[in-house]
Amino acid sequence: MQFAVILPLVGLAGFVDAIAGGGGLISLPAYMIGGLPAHAAIATNKLSSFMGTSVATGNYVKKGFVNWKYAGIGAFCALIGSSVGANIALMISDHILKIAMLFLLPAIAVYLAKRKDFAPIGKEPAEHRKMLVTAAAGLIIGLYDGLYGPGTGTFLLLILTGFAHMKLTEANGATKVINLTTNIASLAVYLMNGQPVIILGLCAGVCNMIGNYLGSNFFSSKGAGAVRPIMFVVLGIFFVKVLYDLHLFG
Repeated sequence: MQFAVILPLVGLAGFVDAIAGGGGLISLPAYMIGGLPAHAAIATNKLSSFMGTSVATGNYVKKGFVNWKYAGIGAFCALIGSSVGANIALMISDHILKIAMLFLLPAIAVYLAKRKDFAPIGKEPAEHRKMLVTAAAGLIIGLYDGLYGPGTGTFLLLILTGFAHMKLTEANGATKVINLTTNIASLAVYLMNGQPVIILGLCAGVCNMIGNYLGSNFFSSKGAGAVRPIMFVVLGIFFVKVLYDLHLFG
């Protein structure tokens, strides 16, 4: 029964994550619904997400969507940010961040509604400024990922297309490389502490790989037309989750 509940949802999470980020908003609750304790759920989710994100990343590399000049610097800075965020998470409650999300998420939804074609914001920056924006995005979103995490891919996509002036395909490629990097780092910590449920995580990981493969191919053929509606769904799920976590809903 546990496998029957978790595996299909983790597969769906992979499909969503490959297109618009935010798959963890589906997969992490799936593990908890399946009865895993919080730390085991987070750790096992990292295992399956790592497997799935590897497939999407490989698919985007194969299709030429990854510009390593930007993806590399973003991933490096995200590693630094995620390690700092993880250490901060050990010292403070995420309650304050969840309250901030109540105001931030509706603002992001309005911002997304206005950007119907993912048009860049302002003039295209010079090359060194584009590198700086990408590095800052990796650092800030990496810190957020280490501190809290949900919606990381979605936020990266919006920043990289809007402020680094990346094409949507290039931004999605960079996002996957950055996500894969932070997944590897956090998974290594969880494995050293024996937290993941290995068999369940591997089986769910296969489903996540299938979802990521299908999602990355779907994105390749549909582009922005597929991303925007799924982003709205991800933001909506995230908002409801925050309300629930703060005991304001449900």
